[in-house]
Amino acid sequence: MTDLLTYPDVVQWAVPLFIAAILAELLWITLRHRGGRYETRDAITSLIMGAGNIGSSLLLGFIAWGFFMLLWAITPLDLGTSVWVVILCFVLDDLRYYWVHRFGHRIRWVWASHVNHHSSQHYNLTTALRQTWTGTFTFMMVVRAPLILLGFHPAMVLFVGGLNLIYQFWIHTEAIGKMPRWFEAVMNTPSHHRVHHGRNARYLDANYAGVFIVWDKMFGTFVPELKEEKPDYGLVHNIGTFNPLRVAFHEWVGIFRDITQPGLTLRQRLLYALAPPGWSHDGSRQTSEEIKDAYLARHPDDRGTPGFGARRP
Repeated sequence: MTDLLTYPDVVQWAVPLFIAAILAELLWITLRHRGGRYETRDAITSLIMGAGNIGSSLLLGFIAWGFFMLLWAITPLDLGTSVWVVILCFVLDDLRYYWVHRFGHRIRWVWASHVNHHSSQHYNLTTALRQTWTGTFTFMMVVRAPLILLGFHPAMVLFVGGLNLIYQFWIHTEAIGKMPRWFEAVMNTPSHHRVHHGRNARYLDANYAGVFIVWDKMFGTFVPELKEEKPDYGLVHNIGTFNPLRVAFHEWVGIFRDITQPGLTLRQRLLYALAPPGWSHDGSRQTSEEIKDAYLARHPDDRGTPGFGARRP
């Protein structure tokens, strides 16, 4: 088996392109007075979050790598390194990303790491850099285990994951409207991802795709962007801070406070960590499904429209 295999750090290579694209978007918005807007403190917070993500990867990356190499040592399969194997790995890893992303919105423990990416009330290319510092602690690395056990080398898996991340950078913009219909049908686009970042009831928990929007269409989580309803960016309850430490850790603090409340059963304490965000033992909060139901109670004519499906009364 091929143990010593290396691929370039494509994300590091792409950093100059990220910076150039951010400057180009900022210039476009300034000259055209459309396509979104920048808020200095918000953009700086996103940049700091991106730098922190790199730092945490350098400090803790050995944990995931060690786990992956352990799996590689026990699997009898080795698919090699041909171009077609890399392409297949890229597609399957994107399916992996879809489910990790979906878990990140449906399991509070994983949401605590992902929530920082949704914490900006603006939507521009710097938002793409607002990445987690605590991804290792969600243990979502286990979702990559099947790829390695199937014979994809860990270095290849991380390489295609980097390509996936680079692709997702450009879709964090309002400067691009709709792409050609054939492209919108297959690929994730700025329009599709604007929906994902919307806190509108219609847009909650939709469009989890990384590269291929077909996963959302296959698994029933696709919602199109509607001209008549512009996405309202941010969290259902915005945290109202530019402090990177609060952005990075506020939900972990919230989990700790909830599970340490007096008088709860063990099941309730576990659900505060593992149930969907918004779950509460006394019904004092709302999950995304409950927010959608409440919206439909006020707007029954929207039942069956994009974002709401054929929901029961």
